[in-house]
Amino acid sequence: MKQPLLKLSIRYGLVAGVMASAVLVAMFYMGRHPAMVSPFLDFRIMVFGIFIFFNLKELRDYYQGGVLYFWQGMIGGGLIVLIATVVSSLGLQLFGSWEGEFVSQYIKQMTDYLKTFPKEDIERIGKDVYERNLNDLPETNIRKLVETYFAQGIAIGFFVNIILSVILRRQPKP
Repeated sequence: MKQPLLKLSIRYGLVAGVMASAVLVAMFYMGRHPAMVSPFLDFRIMVFGIFIFFNLKELRDYYQGGVLYFWQGMIGGGLIVLIATVVSSLGLQLFGSWEGEFVSQYIKQMTDYLKTFPKEDIERIGKDVYERNLNDLPETNIRKLVETYFAQGIAIGFFVNIILSVILRRQPKP
């Protein structure tokens, strides 16, 4: 029973990671820096949702006779999220190292964005915090962007996984 869970999750996770890496590259060349996207509107919500859904549905319907426990969904979806996030983070690291403008465009766009903050927002978060973040921005490197991307991916995937594991779980009839 555990063999298909691992096999399917690894396969779907690798495909999701490659797809996410391709989307990152495409976004950058289309003029939308991938590190500037709000986590609430991140494309990984959709990518994780699709791949976790089809993985758990395939596992439940074709390998387990229509039965899927919550813990199986969490393990299967968690593996997909972990593998996809690692693969796409490595893709981001490689692309950011290869494309010299990746980090510099992020710094420029983020600086421009932070300078448009209204005074009320600056007062709300604290002027010292705002200035510290603005001053630390030029020191940003690809490693910091990859670490942020990885942490956001794990967090996004965790919540998507919980929702889909609850929706797709089906226990045996007594």
